[in-house]
Amino acid sequence: MTNAHDAGARPGRALLLLPVQAVLVAALGLLVTGPLAHHWPLSAEDDVNRALADGRAPSATSLTDWLSLVADTQTVIGLTLLCVLGLLLVPRAPRWWEAGFLAVSVAAQSAVFLLVTLVVNRDRPDVPHLDGAPPTSSFPSGHVGASAALYGGLAVLAARHLRGVWRNLVVGLLLLVPLAVAFSRLYRGMHHPSDVVVGLLNGACTLLVVGAALLPDARKGEAEPEPAAPGTRRAVVVRHPHACDDGTAARVRTVLRRHGYAEQRWTDTTPEDPSGGLAPHLTGADADPTGPAEPVGPVEPVDLVVVCGGDGTVRACADLVAGTGVPLAIVPCGTGNLLARNLGLPVEPVAALREALSGRAVGLDVGRIRGDGLAPTRFAVMAGAGFDAAMVRDASPRLKERLGWAAYVLSAARHLRDPRMRLSIRLDGGAPLERRARMVVIGNVGSLQGGLPLLPEARPDSGRLEVVLLDPRGVTGWLAAAGYLASRAPGRSRASGTRERTAAHGALEYFGATRVDLRFARPQPRELDGDVLPAGTRLTAEVEPGALRVCLPAPTRIGAQAVSGKDGKEVAEHGHRDARTAAR
Repeated sequence: MTNAHDAGARPGRALLLLPVQAVLVAALGLLVTGPLAHHWPLSAEDDVNRALADGRAPSATSLTDWLSLVADTQTVIGLTLLCVLGLLLVPRAPRWWEAGFLAVSVAAQSAVFLLVTLVVNRDRPDVPHLDGAPPTSSFPSGHVGASAALYGGLAVLAARHLRGVWRNLVVGLLLLVPLAVAFSRLYRGMHHPSDVVVGLLNGACTLLVVGAALLPDARKGEAEPEPAAPGTRRAVVVRHPHACDDGTAARVRTVLRRHGYAEQRWTDTTPEDPSGGLAPHLTGADADPTGPAEPVGPVEPVDLVVVCGGDGTVRACADLVAGTGVPLAIVPCGTGNLLARNLGLPVEPVAALREALSGRAVGLDVGRIRGDGLAPTRFAVMAGAGFDAAMVRDASPRLKERLGWAAYVLSAARHLRDPRMRLSIRLDGGAPLERRARMVVIGNVGSLQGGLPLLPEARPDSGRLEVVLLDPRGVTGWLAAAGYLASRAPGRSRASGTRERTAAHGALEYFGATRVDLRFARPQPRELDGDVLPAGTRLTAEVEPGALRVCLPAPTRIGAQAVSGKDGKEVAEHGHRDARTAAR
């Protein structure tokens, strides 16, 4: 789980401040209703309520009615549940700590409010009330406190994930909601001014306490510079210009400098060159003066390759880096980021880089693939043909930009009725197996978005590739396949070998081998790590064990076992040590 170690370092001790908060709010309420009641400004509160009541207008009454509705108990509970479910189901990986932060903040604010109303008994203002008055004290305002906890909590999460103008706009709008709710409660005669002020304080203090207890610090480790390593180490950064914004790029530069990479060469990808002209930086050859790479002319080989992009950009770079011994660090900025998630990297781009550079470089497998109309190339995640390739091919670029991986779900719905394909599959040079299927996937790793284990036994350090054929028949077949995959836990390994097995009443068939040859009766759409390939009738994939060195957090776990180099030898890449070839 992403950033779980941060929470483990501070196991919710700050939550012990919530009872103290309740006592302080109750004590403040007793002062407001007792010794301070006849002193200014509390003595002028009734005048404020009467002035607002006398100046009511139909348009303002309608607006405040809506504002009170967005903060009533049913709305707050419903929106909180929806937001929590969204944080767990919509992102590329469940955001457990952020979901817990939001849910606990709303619940804790309500608990403090209810405890205080048991101690403080304050009548509502002596003006006409526009809402039904619940049987609780007017002090503090429950509507205002709940809106501060919910919408303020959403503002905190938005500030953590958005950048630029959108960050300021969304955070600003969310923070305006509790203030607008506070005004509506005064206007509608439901609370004194001090009630809504303390309601805002109650919600804000709850956010501070719960955030300190539960929220992992996305920028942990960036506050204080780390000492630079002696000498100069070189890194080349391949950046997808649309996936990696300028703010993320600036933070990547800072993290690299703090880990001793004083010399950084930045290069952007292009549609014609998805690796951003990386090859010369690996070999020391002259850079192409017409390409995106800089500087032009002879360059010194680098000590680290950093890839800021999605799976397609990572694949293009991994194809060149594999076999060179140069370690690769992944900054996940794409739509899917399947490799990063399967390797246990944080989904926040800069946090992923920071943890990877503080961990170790591990030798992982890659697949080498070729086919009709395809130049031999490597992949790190999955290669496929049929249904999944058509889904990738027809996903709207605009929807991918707005919805992320959910755009693939919409595209998939269009291909549920596509005809089955006839194919033969040959494993490690054995006899061909004739099959019909809707799709075939060859995987170096096994999990899809949301952690769905399409290939539960695939591991990028196993020295083999896993294959799945999907052939559901009708609605029941799709449901059987989906239910089987949802019930599988990654890491439940079976014995190695090429013997096939079926699951989900024949809707899924699994194989494993070091070489897989596929032949299709008709040209089929094909994809490689999320990139669309020309349709064709052949695919051949072979595993290259331990060919790619990837910087991973320490300790790194995939499935149930720690990632290691071949023969169980892990290769450390701590802080400022020079790169070393992975043990085989």
